[in-house]
Amino acid sequence: MKLFERQIGSDLLRWKTVPNRKPLIIRGARQVGKTTLVKKFSETYRYSIILNLEKESDKYFFEAFNNVSDIIEAIFLKNNISSANRGETLLFIDEIQESSRAIEFLRYFYEEIPELHVIAAGSLIEFTLKEVKSFPVGRVEYLYLHPLNFAEFLKAGEQENVLEQLNTIPVQKFAHNHLLELFNRYTIVGGMPEIVANYYEHERISDLTRIYESLWGTYKDDILKYARNTTEQNVMKHIINSAYLHIDQRVKFQNFGNSNYKSREVGESFRNLEGAKLIRLIYPSTALDLPIQADIKKSPRLQFLDTGIINYLSASQTEMLAMKDLSPFYKGSLIPHIVTQELISLNSTSDSKPNFWVREKSQSSSEVDLILPFGNKVIPIEIKSGSTGKLKSLFQFMQRSEHKYAVRMYGGEFTIHSVKSPEGKEFLLMNLPYYLTTKIFDYLDYFISAF
Repeated sequence: MKLFERQIGSDLLRWKTVPNRKPLIIRGARQVGKTTLVKKFSETYRYSIILNLEKESDKYFFEAFNNVSDIIEAIFLKNNISSANRGETLLFIDEIQESSRAIEFLRYFYEEIPELHVIAAGSLIEFTLKEVKSFPVGRVEYLYLHPLNFAEFLKAGEQENVLEQLNTIPVQKFAHNHLLELFNRYTIVGGMPEIVANYYEHERISDLTRIYESLWGTYKDDILKYARNTTEQNVMKHIINSAYLHIDQRVKFQNFGNSNYKSREVGESFRNLEGAKLIRLIYPSTALDLPIQADIKKSPRLQFLDTGIINYLSASQTEMLAMKDLSPFYKGSLIPHIVTQELISLNSTSDSKPNFWVREKSQSSSEVDLILPFGNKVIPIEIKSGSTGKLKSLFQFMQRSEHKYAVRMYGGEFTIHSVKSPEGKEFLLMNLPYYLTTKIFDYLDYFISAF
């Protein structure tokens, strides 16, 4: 697979150079590029050793020895590298979820051989953690890898001039139409690395069907084998096969997807799928000020791993190619979904998720698509179909907020203007094109600093 430049690369370089470096676990769904990323990063070392614990010969080291010194001596000997070069060596333990003992040994790498650079990766680690007797709490750190976001999609296509415009703040008007067109194409294709590589090679979405199907089959096979019993397997299978029909919708666990499954069964399966990073549950909050506290008693919104897979499963990609404006698609749910996916992609050092805002009253309820912490403020973000749309819920939030900054993500050009709510509160609204989602924190800084 082509080696893409990923934004997480800067985090890897930081990890490599910090004192008191801990073993690093890179987490993320299957097929988002973890192995490719670390193999590319290994080129920055004089020596590198790559283990894949799906191979019994590599897993053997952690099963045959009871102390970390013997493990390292055996690994270095097999790779014909002197153990005196440990400080110049990267040890990459891929598919670490295949060995609970390997996970337990990570603490001893940190405590006994701190000079060795150790990275582990795995897609379904959460399932293996149930078998780990002594997890190395405080002895490891994490990075999180996601599907390619729009900026990474442009880098993958070597579109440097377009990237330059994306990174220009504020974006220039002459670049708007082209950026929006490319963002629509990215939304259709998605951000799975193998899909993106093949798309840029052939530039025909029709050639990607086999790869989408292979990816989807892999997800289903991998996740279902971790079900504890037949009932859990059936519930997970039902969710996997129907969740894409409910993107960006608030869902109830009881009888999800017109099933007869109970709330507890569905909730547990959703949490397992979330651990595998295939599905995210985005919870609401009533916060107007920091900290933002998710209300897990309220119905969450459903977020899928990648829009490209959603579009494939719904057999809609050909239809979408003929559309200049994707905002009405999926009854208006597709664009909010990709915007949320883009925001999640910015979290490489934590597993945090954005929240949306609700005000649920018997006579009047409001819901703002997203809220983000920025400085000492909670910024409301409405995601509107096309270039226009009512802002009733945003007005409700701003009427109660102590600051004057709000954002609308839409299909129009970048602007900032003053708005007055029906109750008379004046505030500033930054209208941000969809394609600038990954730049939103830069734009918030520009917005608040300038006004």
